[in-house]
Amino acid sequence: MKIITRKVDNQPLTIIVEYPKMDKEYERIIEKIKHMDVHFIGKMEDKSTRIDISDVYYFETVERKVFLYTRKDVFRFDGNMADLDEMTINTELVRVSRTCIMNTEHLKEIRQIKSSHLEAIMDNDEIIIVSRKYLKDIKNVFRRSSV
Repeated sequence: MKIITRKVDNQPLTIIVEYPKMDKEYERIIEKIKHMDVHFIGKMEDKSTRIDISDVYYFETVERKVFLYTRKDVFRFDGNMADLDEMTINTELVRVSRTCIMNTEHLKEIRQIKSSHLEAIMDNDEIIIVSRKYLKDIKNVFRRSSV
């Protein structure tokens, strides 16, 4: 693989992927690049903030409201979990319970706590409860990223 970078004034970031033959590895790389531009709008008090997908730790529904968690902040997200499921297809975000979608890029480890639940420990040491029902989805994300 060869990486060439160059500064171009007054132009948006442009990424060109040249490949000898399209295969699963190149498709995975292209999908990762596409999803780098995914962002969400989070609200805190009177302000709206653009939050890149890489800064999201998890989304959680509490009393029918969706909250977006970053390393240090919590934002209100206008949308629902079904919207997020659609927006995060083929990304590192994966549903881990009926009320939570987690970013596996920030996952440090998973531990079993009960026969039907697991703990996901994030890189900021926050703990998220994972339902066994969604364990397959987490494994699929890991499988995708290791291909």
